[in-house]
Amino acid sequence: MHLASGRDSRVTMKQVAQEAGVSVTTVSHVVNDKPGVRIGTEARRRVLDAVERLGYRPNVLAKTLVKGGSPFIGLVADSIASTPFAGQIVHGAQEEAWRHGHILLVANTENNAEAESRAMSMMLQYNVRGILYSRWYHRGVVPPEALDETESVLVNCYDEAGHLPSVVPDEFEGGKAAAQMLLTQGHRRIAFINTMIDSPARIGRLAGYRAALEAAGIRVDPALVWDVQPDQEGGFDAGSRVLASGATGVCCHNDRVAMGLYDALRDRGATVPDDVSVVGFDNQEVIAAHLHPPLSTVALPHYELGAAGVRALLGVEEVPGHNQLKISCPPVARASVLTI
Repeated sequence: MHLASGRDSRVTMKQVAQEAGVSVTTVSHVVNDKPGVRIGTEARRRVLDAVERLGYRPNVLAKTLVKGGSPFIGLVADSIASTPFAGQIVHGAQEEAWRHGHILLVANTENNAEAESRAMSMMLQYNVRGILYSRWYHRGVVPPEALDETESVLVNCYDEAGHLPSVVPDEFEGGKAAAQMLLTQGHRRIAFINTMIDSPARIGRLAGYRAALEAAGIRVDPALVWDVQPDQEGGFDAGSRVLASGATGVCCHNDRVAMGLYDALRDRGATVPDDVSVVGFDNQEVIAAHLHPPLSTVALPHYELGAAGVRALLGVEEVPGHNQLKISCPPVARASVLTI
């Protein structure tokens, strides 16, 4: 069926030039509004009329390259499909970019260095406003050199050399929040099951736990701090030590460790929270909300990390000294902490 208006999404710049009786170069200058080029009033009118009649749609990417600006922000992530956390970072960045009139271009590299390099090269060719470089768990990185070619912000990771700005979770305050959930309910003998893997989370969460206890006038007992593998098996293995220690409450490095601890306590005839109160970290919904009883925990702010990354990139939010913007980790109270 033929449309009388002649509108066709496949209309080319050459067809517009033929319709207007001008050169393709003239059409390009008009539709891209190229600065510093003088086009006669009559020629400009004919081009715009032809664009309207034919329904020509300019190539937005080409136009931004000509004008030197871009509505696009790039995000390069190492693992989106396999981790719900990374998906939330993308979601937060996408919605914040849209609020500021930008569109997010996402590349999921799955830790493939070649794919990462190609993705950033293409983003730079398209003259993106800047690039967010994200990792699925908080750690130090050596940023790719390509990030030096545009405005860049690291998300959920930080530059080990301290040159590029980053947006990261506040692990220290999160550790304090976890301990405080137990302290406010009367617990005084509180254990901490930490990870044996070196990371900002291992250091920051333990430091926060210690600070919370000291602020409450409680001496930190090294015998109540244990390092385990940061998974369900690690939490299960810590169960006997928790019961032998006489601790009434336990802060776990993450929700998977807490899940393993639940299993260990149940196997030994103890219950949560009647015998031992448990607090996790991460707020993995598939775990924390569906344990019995539901797990009180501290949330990693992945959505806000993505959103804050965009704000930092656009200059809407300032990154403070030390080139790190720290995002708070809010407590999520459920039913695994007993008042004593």
